[in-house]
Amino acid sequence: MSIDISGDFSCRSYGKWILAGEHAVLRGVPALVFPIRSRFLDLRFIQSPGALELNLAGDHGSELQLLFWGVLEKACEMKNIPRSDLQGKVLITSSIPVGAGMGASAALCVAVTRWLGFLGHFAEFEYYEFARSLENLFHGESSGVDIAVALSGEGLRFIRDGARLPLNTSWQPHWYISYTGERGVTVDAVRKVKDLIARDPGLGAGIDQQMSQAVALAESSLIDSHFSNSPAERLKILAEAINLAGQCFEKWNLNEGLTARHIQWLRDQGALAVKPTGSGGGGYVLSLWETPPAESLLETLIPC
Repeated sequence: MSIDISGDFSCRSYGKWILAGEHAVLRGVPALVFPIRSRFLDLRFIQSPGALELNLAGDHGSELQLLFWGVLEKACEMKNIPRSDLQGKVLITSSIPVGAGMGASAALCVAVTRWLGFLGHFAEFEYYEFARSLENLFHGESSGVDIAVALSGEGLRFIRDGARLPLNTSWQPHWYISYTGERGVTVDAVRKVKDLIARDPGLGAGIDQQMSQAVALAESSLIDSHFSNSPAERLKILAEAINLAGQCFEKWNLNEGLTARHIQWLRDQGALAVKPTGSGGGGYVLSLWETPPAESLLETLIPC
């Protein structure tokens, strides 16, 4: 976040990808989440007299036209901010696709929160909870995991209503995310999982437990204090964790259609492990490779 001497304001929030913990994080399972620094949202505010003006730029900026005004309206309602008090120009530049599971809504909510905080409407310690409440507009019930990583800009071990601890990995796997070809709707995926739990609580609890095991395995592979294994063994454990988490999405019926075909294609190309990252049902998937994938694949894969 930065403020220049003329009183203008700017901030950047990053997209995200989740290694493990999706959906089950709503019920207390930890989630391991990382920023993706090549995909970000910049907001700049220039104070000037007159009605608030919005300008959008970047590969995915135009997708935020309606979302920005909806988020701002909710924010003004929550803090009793008269719209007439907001005067100037807002420029948003975004490279985060909307509806793809990369955290575009969280990045927007965090940027709006920081901007209104700069204007003096609340203190920095309120940012997380305020932005999470804004994100309920998109998710119905936000776990806060996307908000946390958009605010921190670093890898986190996240527990809902609990600790948000930095996640410093001790080695760099060859892992990438890639687009399935269809957009996922987070609120629909969350509802699908909740409906499954309502129909069969035992099955739902079992899937959550499996996701918790995937998180524990992934963490044990990545963190120095958790292992005494060789690099090959750590890679094997990480692949097991990712595949275990991917099986949870299959049990939730969130690995269908284009998503399933894209996952199979990645496996056919030599990926060790693949899973959706985010809500599933579309969006992006995570793939892990023993060595860097072929040059011909790199136009499709985004390095994590």
